[in-house]
Amino acid sequence: MMTEPIPGPDATASGSLALDVRGLSVAYASARGAVSAVDDVSFAVASAEVVGLVGESGCGKSTVAASILGLLPHRAQMRGSIRFDGEELVGADAERMRHLRGNRIATIVQDPTSSLDPTFSIGEQIAETVRAHATVSRATAKQRALDVLAEVGIPDPRSRYDDPPHRLSGGMRQRVVIAAALVNDPTLIIADEPTTALDVTIQAQILALLLRLRDERGTAIVLITHDLGVVATVCDRVVTMYAGQVAEQAPVLALFAHPSHPYTTALLDSMPSAGQRPGGLQVIAGTVPDLAGALPGCRFAARCAHRGPRCEARPPLATVGEGHDVACWLVAGGVGL
Repeated sequence: MMTEPIPGPDATASGSLALDVRGLSVAYASARGAVSAVDDVSFAVASAEVVGLVGESGCGKSTVAASILGLLPHRAQMRGSIRFDGEELVGADAERMRHLRGNRIATIVQDPTSSLDPTFSIGEQIAETVRAHATVSRATAKQRALDVLAEVGIPDPRSRYDDPPHRLSGGMRQRVVIAAALVNDPTLIIADEPTTALDVTIQAQILALLLRLRDERGTAIVLITHDLGVVATVCDRVVTMYAGQVAEQAPVLALFAHPSHPYTTALLDSMPSAGQRPGGLQVIAGTVPDLAGALPGCRFAARCAHRGPRCEARPPLATVGEGHDVACWLVAGGVGL
C-alpha cells in the first residue's frame, strides 16, 4: 500500500479528539483506471462521542474504516492524515498497526460468525486477545474475559466460557464480538453495520449496550451504517457520504431537523415512518456512479432533482450552521444553481 501523509493539526490542539481524519483519499488501480473509493474525506471523533458514517453501499464507508485500521490492500494508494490520540497513522509500519488493532483501536463487524473461530470456545478467543497485547498469565486473561462477558450481558459467563460459538444465538454471538472488542479497553471502536443481521429486539439491546459502554468508559465510536433509524438512536454527529465524498456532516438533531444536501434529504425521505407521509415512501432513482476514471463536478448530480449548470464543478463544503457543513451549490456561498 502506498501512503502519503499530509500535515494535520498539532496533537495538543486536538484536545479530547480520539480520531482526526483530514483530507483522506484512497484509490485502487484497476484495468479501467484508478478507482477513487474515498476522495478528500475529513471528520473528527471526540472521546465519548458516537459519529455515524451513513450512505448507500459503495459510498466509501468501509474503505474509511479499513484506512483507520490499517487494513487496506497493498494495491491501495492512500493520501491524507489519520491521527489517533495525536499519533499519525498514515505511514505507520505494520508492527505498530498490529499493536493498535484489537488493543487501543477495536472493531465490531456485521456478521459475528465470520469473526469467531468455530474451533475455539468463546472464552478462549477473548482471552487470547488479552494475551496477544499484554504479558499476563492464562488465569488473568481468563478472568478478564469472564469480566467482560458479564459486562456485555452474557448470562452466567463462567458456564458459557467453554461454549463454541454455534451454541449461542445470533444476539449472544454479537455480544461476544463486542466483548472481544472491549477486553483491552480501547479508546476507539469502529462498528461496521454491527446490528444489520439482528432482529429489531436484539438490535435495540445491542445499541443500548453500545451507548452504556460509551457513557461508562468514555469510548469513542465510529458507527458505519445505512440505517438512519439507528443513527437517530445512538449517534451524536453524522457524516453523510456519497460516492466516496462527504456530502454533509452535522450534529444528529440538526441533520434530521434541517437536512441541507439533496442526498441527505432523499435518504431521510426513503426511511419508513410510523406516520402518514404524502406520496408514500420515496425511492432514490439511479445508482451510485462508477468510481473508475475522472469524476468531475458533483457526483450526485445525475440523481438530483435540483441539478443545474453549476453542478459541473465540484461544490465546496459550506458551513450552514454550528458544526453543520454541506457540499452543494444550493447552499455554497448562499447562491443557487
